[in-house]
Amino acid sequence: MSTEKTEALVIRQTDFSETSKVVTLFTRDFGKVSALAKGARRLKGPFEAAIDLLTACRIVFIRKSTDGLDILTEAQVISRFRPNGRDLVRLYGGYYVAELLNGLTEEYDPHPRLFDESLTTLKRLVEAPDPKLGPDPKLAPDPKLVIVRFELAVLREIGQLPAFDACVVCGRDSADDTTWAFWVSQGGLICRDCQKERYEQNRVQAGTVALLQRLSDESDAALERLVVSAEQLTQMRRVLTAAISNALGRRPSMTRYLNL
Repeated sequence: MSTEKTEALVIRQTDFSETSKVVTLFTRDFGKVSALAKGARRLKGPFEAAIDLLTACRIVFIRKSTDGLDILTEAQVISRFRPNGRDLVRLYGGYYVAELLNGLTEEYDPHPRLFDESLTTLKRLVEAPDPKLGPDPKLAPDPKLVIVRFELAVLREIGQLPAFDACVVCGRDSADDTTWAFWVSQGGLICRDCQKERYEQNRVQAGTVALLQRLSDESDAALERLVVSAEQLTQMRRVLTAAISNALGRRPSMTRYLNL
């Protein structure tokens, strides 16, 4: 056994006994960790709000050398996820982040860039303006775009980011055509010449492809400057829901609440 310290994001918790909980944490240095938090269910337990869902915290835990649960010994709050306003997209978007991190990452497989992207995503969701007010470059980005960028970041980190630069069949450059389709099982775009009738419902315009390329670029984080039409957002959602569902092996449960 060894004692470890790291930063973590709480992505799941379940009751273990009358006094304790099992907490799933996505950590910067160790990836996903499941740990027993003894006394966490007590009214004045040792962790208080530090292990609430989507809380970022500094933790100390005892790492077991066997298949048993690790033991969480300390947790100090760094920040809490508290979206403002009545826009439920922000709240459910945070839960969606937790669902994807829990379902698409492995135990003790660290992804520090994804950890940072997760915290940035939650911060943007808290600050995101009401989409009913329309885009405003002086405000934070639309929460739906924030979710799109996070989905792309997750897919990139687990090695399942779709190919948006060329046709997966013939290699035709994506800048050379105006209409594409998305081939889920092959993880990429198909040009008009390679498309079949069954791909007609998965059509994607060149402008949408360009947006997906930009949003998947980890070095380009200026979401507040992007202007996206309703049709482009619909097309991006069609591509990403298919890609995420394929990677997860099922449709994410939070998509029904987010209307994704």
